[in-house]
Amino acid sequence: MTQRELEKYLWGAATQLRGTIDAGDYKQYIFPLLFFKRICDVYDEEYEKALEESDGDMEYAAFAEHHHFIVPEGAHWNDVRETTTNVGLAIQDSMRAIEKANPDTLYGIFGDASWTNKNRLSDETLINLIEHYSQHKLSMSNIPDDQLGNAYEYLIKEFADDSGHTAAEFYTNRTVVKLMTMIMDPQPGESVYDPTCGSGGLLLNCALHLKEEGKEYRTLKLYGQEINLITSAIARMNMFMHGIEEFSIVRGDTLARPAFLHQDELKKFNVILANPPYSIKSWDQKNFANDPYGRNLWGVPPQGCADYAFQQHIQKSLDDENGRSISLWPHGVLFRDSEAAMRRKMIEDDLVECVIGLGPNLFYNSSMVSCLLITNNNKPASKKGKIQFIQAVDEVRKEKTMSYLDDKHIHRIHESFKDFSDINGFSAIVSNEKVLEDKYARLSIQFYVKTKTENEYEFSEIYKDWKKSSRNLKESMEQLFKTLENE
Repeated sequence: MTQRELEKYLWGAATQLRGTIDAGDYKQYIFPLLFFKRICDVYDEEYEKALEESDGDMEYAAFAEHHHFIVPEGAHWNDVRETTTNVGLAIQDSMRAIEKANPDTLYGIFGDASWTNKNRLSDETLINLIEHYSQHKLSMSNIPDDQLGNAYEYLIKEFADDSGHTAAEFYTNRTVVKLMTMIMDPQPGESVYDPTCGSGGLLLNCALHLKEEGKEYRTLKLYGQEINLITSAIARMNMFMHGIEEFSIVRGDTLARPAFLHQDELKKFNVILANPPYSIKSWDQKNFANDPYGRNLWGVPPQGCADYAFQQHIQKSLDDENGRSISLWPHGVLFRDSEAAMRRKMIEDDLVECVIGLGPNLFYNSSMVSCLLITNNNKPASKKGKIQFIQAVDEVRKEKTMSYLDDKHIHRIHESFKDFSDINGFSAIVSNEKVLEDKYARLSIQFYVKTKTENEYEFSEIYKDWKKSSRNLKESMEQLFKTLENE
């Protein structure tokens, strides 16, 4: 199949659910079913290959010992396909059996969808789904990792478009993801962490970034935490679908119960990329004030906005020698008065490397403009004591409800970040001292970068003033001539 044919085939299963369940719930059924089919088809393929290599003389146990994923007897896709009643129960039992047979890699990966609720999914609907996916083999030889991985990402995007209000919980605009990855530039062997990883797009793209550059991506150590069960499962499936096997994605509340610890302290990472949930109000502020991991290093954020709780978690999780981070935020983190003291300490510690203003509609279901906050525990000598501000609000392609960064936009922003230079109307290099002169230590980009719109506005005002002055001069001259004539 071509890439487009594969995408159409996979999306065809979701269309069969229209009218039976909410669009926002498609993902908790379609993704596990797809992964179940992939595991079984790859299992069959590898079993047949092993059988050929052993001239037909191979015990099942010997094969199972060297197989990555085990599919126990009675838990195969074909076993479910032969079931005509209580199909949901057959699917559920098979998925649990596979998880149990692969405890180190697949535990909990199929999520907690209610397969046995016939009011939601009848036997007929499930049989139709099974038959739809049974049309093609999802084996490695038929659908390589790269092709299936791309199709899986396509599905994630489609589900985000369909699910409306829940989209931002598991999907980050992939064009922004590409920019964030290029700016962080993870290297082979480094550790990469996303404290609110959603469906794993930021982590995955770090590996794909290295792969595209021809570098060894398998030595990259990927870590992620996600509070939502089905979303964390989707992230893990996303890694496997792309052929990434060395990763650790854990379900849990990052602020309340951080998953990655080392000797009772937060584990340190070389690179952190994040698109945290913004301005959440339901979080344990009281516990953070007495945080056992010392994450309140700049202070305690207000109850109504946990943004700087996440930002401080990120800072505390960075490697002391070369840790660097990039976070996607609404602009409020740059100027809100209630966070001024924390922002000031972050700047005084010379951690802020760059602030990038992005265009509107890059968040799902929100027209707000967003920004990238980049920090670095070990800035290059040329950047010490300075902050770069990039006004890229116009570097965007706008569509009906969503905006995107084209390659030309990504290239311009990335090159400006690398060059670290002043560009009239686009980039400004400002000293920490200059920023700290402001009472609220605001990092608002428009304070330091004059946009083209502002310059055009200035010229318009100057031109209007010139015309007014000319008119006044003309009137004065005419009055003078009249006076002289009367004399």
